Amino acid sequence: MGQIVKFPVQASKLGYTRARKRGRGIDPNQLDLFPSPGAQILEFTPAAGWFEQALALDERGDARAAEFYLKAIEQEDCVADAWCNLGILESRNGNTIRAFDCFTCSLKHNPRHFEAHYNLGNLYFDANDFRLAQLHYELAVEVNPSFANAYFNLALVHAIHHDPAAAVRVLSRYQELVPVEEARNAARLLEDLKESIAAVRSRSSRTAPQV
Repeated sequence: MGQIVKFPVQASKLGYTRARKRGRGIDPNQLDLFPSPGAQILEFTPAAGWFEQALALDERGDARAAEFYLKAIEQEDCVADAWCNLGILESRNGNTIRAFDCFTCSLKHNPRHFEAHYNLGNLYFDANDFRLAQLHYELAVEVNPSFANAYFNLALVHAIHHDPAAAVRVLSRYQELVPVEEARNAARLLEDLKESIAAVRSRSSRTAPQV
């Protein structure tokens, strides 16, 4: 039976990440060849756009943010981003099923939406489905290799799966991407992991049968 590497108990996963405006439609990098008419007579649109207004309300903790995200979706304004951020609100309100649905809708509109993959990974992590959490964290960093938070949470999943070498490798990448203060915190976790690995190897060598 394999030895278990103890991961520091104080380590907890990083939380949700809001999406920022990248453009509408399925592919945020695709040019909009058929833009919507500039004038809309039926209703007033916030000067900054529905999604930008929703994001501003969300960052202030205003409960109207959900309503504005839904309006952004209806008006096809940053649809994938709006679904992603709406999923965060649903999760925070304890509506896990709705949150899953929102993140899934985000990925339907943009399969490479890295925040949606990351946030969906967090939902699976909280549900103790670490296999699917790992999958979505890995997809997040594949789409955006500089997205630091996903590396940290992926390291936790590797540690839970008793794969300390992978945890060290991924946590080292996280350390390279974050500011100095956060890197120091990661350094402590790395040292703890490496000490645990060394202790396991030492015990294994002492108990190995002599030839």
